[in-house]
Amino acid sequence: MLVTYLEASQDLYEKDSILFDIALAVCRIIGAKLPMAGRATKQSSAIPAWRKRIEGRIAKARAFIGRLTSFRSGNNRPRVVRTVRMAFAGTNISLSKPDITQKLTERVDDLKQEIAAWRKRIRRFTERSRRFNQNHLFQSDQKRLHKSLERPVVCAAGPGPDQANTVAFWRSLWSEPVNHSESAWMEVVASQSANVMPMDPVTITPEDVDEAVRRASNWKSPGLDGLHHYWLKRFVVCHAVLDRQFQEALDQKSLPSLFTTGITHLIPKDQDTTNPSKSAPSRVYPPYIRH
Repeated sequence: MLVTYLEASQDLYEKDSILFDIALAVCRIIGAKLPMAGRATKQSSAIPAWRKRIEGRIAKARAFIGRLTSFRSGNNRPRVVRTVRMAFAGTNISLSKPDITQKLTERVDDLKQEIAAWRKRIRRFTERSRRFNQNHLFQSDQKRLHKSLERPVVCAAGPGPDQANTVAFWRSLWSEPVNHSESAWMEVVASQSANVMPMDPVTITPEDVDEAVRRASNWKSPGLDGLHHYWLKRFVVCHAVLDRQFQEALDQKSLPSLFTTGITHLIPKDQDTTNPSKSAPSRVYPPYIRH
């Protein structure tokens, strides 16, 4: 049945709509959960074991600092004295020596430096873990990556930029025509490229489509069409139609706007979330354009 509808499709736009409808029908038949607009992805809040261990060391060091400071101020309770003895365990320092105040100050400074080093280690490990997870998500599931970047907890706390200001700012960069003054080096490059042989005409074969689809990740973030690579892999009968229609689009030098329009995600670069110029755009195109 799919072959019949695909063969009757006139262009890539109609073929893409057919594939999306079939994918939606399959999901409903097997009872798969469909994504809903505005539904946030569940995020795990579990604290890694390494961070718990380091934070435990910091808490213990702070407790030592508090009791050492208390002992230096004249508190001689048995519990405080026991803590001070533990702090100097394994050394020849005696609490009855006259230089004990200086030794306490040095020990407190050492503990503060250790706390600062542990806090830097937490920040360094957290940043490394964040980069690793984002790189892994970019390779395996771009859809989840972009959803995580959209969360205020990940991006920044504060209101987002005004839609009208954002559109006006990026339209002035991307859509407004600019008259560039061509320098002499352009003529030099043109003369050097005069002898370059033009590229042979490209002929798309079903094998090319099979290879491009085979290497693609299943669930990378889709474009406006909402169609993932998974369905292109499973609906093998569409490869021959893709081959023919892509060749026609290449010969005619035209593509539907659906395939050249992407979803732009604005990622704030600092805490100024209301300024459109303080954001880095990340655009997601349909799978066909990427491969």
